Amino acid sequence: MRDSVVQIARRAGALLLEGLERPPEVELKSAFEVVTAIDRASEALIVSAIQEAFPKHGILGEEGSDIKPDAEYRWVIDPLDGTNNYAHGFPFFCVSIALVHHDSPILGVVFDPIRDELFVAEAGKGASCNERPIHVSPTPHLAAALVSTGFPYDFGTRHDNNALQFSRIQARTQGVRRPGSAALDLSYVACGRLDAHWELRLSPWDSAAGALLVREAGGLVTTWTGAAWTPWSDRMIAANPAIHAELVALLAEE
Repeated sequence: MRDSVVQIARRAGALLLEGLERPPEVELKSAFEVVTAIDRASEALIVSAIQEAFPKHGILGEEGSDIKPDAEYRWVIDPLDGTNNYAHGFPFFCVSIALVHHDSPILGVVFDPIRDELFVAEAGKGASCNERPIHVSPTPHLAAALVSTGFPYDFGTRHDNNALQFSRIQARTQGVRRPGSAALDLSYVACGRLDAHWELRLSPWDSAAGALLVREAGGLVTTWTGAAWTPWSDRMIAANPAIHAELVALLAEE
């Protein structure tokens, strides 16, 4: 199963690279949320391949796929995480595929075709990047940390938009990054390039694979209150264990 999904992710990544050579066909899903023809083509490729390999499994995809929603095993896919980046030629995007069993990710694959980096995690078996084991950072305090976050597409029209939290955490760390792909942000937490990531209003396809990577790399993944996280949770913290509690406390402040 792992090997099959790795190959599917690599095929989808190759499709994304091919698409960069052509002007993007961009549409608006909402006032600020974009989708490209490549998003849909990548999802069609992934869905077709998964259905062929695992016909009894369900599939949930960002671009509308919702197949066998009551299946015991369900693939949660983001065919192009970082669409805004991709549409502008900014080289930070990926393919994200997770297998979820009873609301818990058990297999996660994130593929960055620009850097040819393949992140893989299996429940209970650790996490890797290009087949080398990865681990979260040992950074001991938030004051020494480099962290990442994201903002909702409707940032300008809602009060609950992460702006206050961003300002608060920016002042307590060595820096906050906002690269624009939650799946890659989480992969970077898993391999120690970032010490933590927090975000609100993520969808399952944004976070399922990356969350498993962080957990299997030795990190903690919870809600903003420190409660148990699932792919359907509204708010996420993924961090190395040393700074997790500091982030929970900061995000709890009014």
